[in-house]
Amino acid sequence: MAYGAAIPFLTFEDVSYRMNGRLVLQGVSFALEQGETLVLLGRSGSGKTTALRLVNRLLPPASGKIFLEGQDIATLDPIALRRRIGYVIQDVGLLPHWTIAKNVGLVPRLEGWPAAQVEERVNELLRQVDLPPEEYGLRYPHQLSGGQRQRAGVARALANRSKLLLFDEPFGALDPITRHELQRQFLDLRDRLGIASLFVTHDVSEALQLGTRIGLIEDGKLGELMTPDEFLKSEQVEARRFLDTLPVSPRRPE
Repeated sequence: MAYGAAIPFLTFEDVSYRMNGRLVLQGVSFALEQGETLVLLGRSGSGKTTALRLVNRLLPPASGKIFLEGQDIATLDPIALRRRIGYVIQDVGLLPHWTIAKNVGLVPRLEGWPAAQVEERVNELLRQVDLPPEEYGLRYPHQLSGGQRQRAGVARALANRSKLLLFDEPFGALDPITRHELQRQFLDLRDRLGIASLFVTHDVSEALQLGTRIGLIEDGKLGELMTPDEFLKSEQVEARRFLDTLPVSPRRPE
């Protein structure tokens, strides 16, 4: 995949975050291009999820700046900012008393889209994530499997034509087959829609399969960004620790 847009889609410039006086993130800098998936790989508590929450201003940085399409996010209305960004988490967060169609159309409705346009967008997205609206649109979250709920969560994240998606270990609770299917579907959507993605995981196999680049976070510090092939050859101590957990050589989804 080629990079090199004049202005990176998302930029961290020397970003740090403190909690209770402790540095959780220290001097993090990177640039994410449109259509790219940057995977933040790290152990639990390393600071990777904190980085995601800084992007949509759920947390304020202690220092440094974050830019979205060249705009300093500190100057943007936080609610409007969050509506520009899709956020997919492990427990999905669908509203249990709403139908799947109503859940997916939430942000477009909040943005004042006409009802017919919302319905058209919801139906389009449900088909894209293999949840035909005539079969799944009127169901409730408890009537779907875990994998189906995650598909609905991805559709909801895309509903407002978001060009940036944040993924916080979204497939971690799924069985291996469903997880693999959703990983393949994610790659297809990314390539077709040209979406920029920041993806958090502690699973090195997932990082190698989904990332165009991988950034290893250790004790709040982001190391060198590497392609999957570069990561496989890395001699960094923490990288080797992750690679040593692989049972077999990873295979990228076709």
